[in-house]
Amino acid sequence: MKLRMAIMLIVIGAILAGIFGFQAFKNHMIAAYIANLKAPPQTVSTIDAPMSPWQTVSRAVGSFTAVQGTNLSAQVPGIVQKIGFEDGQDVKKGALLIQLLADQQIATLQQFQATVTNAQVTYDRDVSLLKTRTVAQSQVDSDQAALKGAQAQVLAQQALIDQYTIRAPFDGRLGIRLVTLGQYLAAGTSVVTLQSLDPIQLDFTMPQQALSQLKVGQAVTATVDTYGTQAFDGKITAISPLVDSQSRSLTIRASFPNPDDKLLPGMFGNVSIAVGTPQNYITLPQTAVTINPYGNVVFVVTDKGNGPDGKPQRVANQTFVTTGETRGDQIAVLKGLSEGQTVVTSGQLKLNNGTPVIVNNTVQPSSDPNASPANPN
Repeated sequence: MKLRMAIMLIVIGAILAGIFGFQAFKNHMIAAYIANLKAPPQTVSTIDAPMSPWQTVSRAVGSFTAVQGTNLSAQVPGIVQKIGFEDGQDVKKGALLIQLLADQQIATLQQFQATVTNAQVTYDRDVSLLKTRTVAQSQVDSDQAALKGAQAQVLAQQALIDQYTIRAPFDGRLGIRLVTLGQYLAAGTSVVTLQSLDPIQLDFTMPQQALSQLKVGQAVTATVDTYGTQAFDGKITAISPLVDSQSRSLTIRASFPNPDDKLLPGMFGNVSIAVGTPQNYITLPQTAVTINPYGNVVFVVTDKGNGPDGKPQRVANQTFVTTGETRGDQIAVLKGLSEGQTVVTSGQLKLNNGTPVIVNNTVQPSSDPNASPANPN
């Protein structure tokens, strides 16, 4: 009985040992397979990190205004007798624009002129008689006062008649006519706008911290959506001496030559001002930098020599970098990279440290320093 029990225990022990041994062997083989399993190479595009000059630029937005611009209106009420311009016409200073009916005022002027003529004759006659002591000096003085009074009436009436004529106060371009022949105008009624277009000025605001970097005569560049990326060059002509107490910003005015009249008052402008001295930084496409909670990362490609098949092997490894300003599609790298290192520009999502890569630079991401959003139209 004891012998049977011993044999049974030995058999059971052998079976259990075989089961556990096989399981341990299987686990060992799986671990060895996983340890020897290598990630397949991933296709990426790369760039050799170049060094480029960077200029610090302050940016703002503003509106264009005319150096001289006004809505012309009538000083006195009257009926439009003559219109001397066309819509959108360029005019010179003093050009006749609107003539109001002034027949009554002209008749009154002629009456006053006749009075001046009569007063002049009387004065001249009494001056001659004074030499022979036929009239007293007081009479001559009275005649002279009457003459000057009549002349003053003529000047006052002429000034009144001039108010019935609207002339261009400066050179510029007229807008759309707002009146018609025969229309009665009340005093102060606008008839047309007149704007001086060349040069034109741009008013914009900047925070008070920028004041130390700005000065009168400093070059500025402006763009408007109407002309895409075309830049217009100007210079700062005035800096407001008053900082807004609410926004802590100050107003700056810049002047731009406008010989082609492309820029118009009321246009919205984007302003760029170069400040400080240019610096050289490593420059990458923005797609090359991956941002995560731990910092900004790029993948650097290094050579691992030739593989078993004789072909060169390359792997990608993460590198933390410190980035600076951006411009267009580009970003400046301040720390973490050296000039000439090969950096992955696309395909990073498929990479981990040590992932083998195949470089294919047939298609490269955009790296335009002057890139702007595409016009949806």
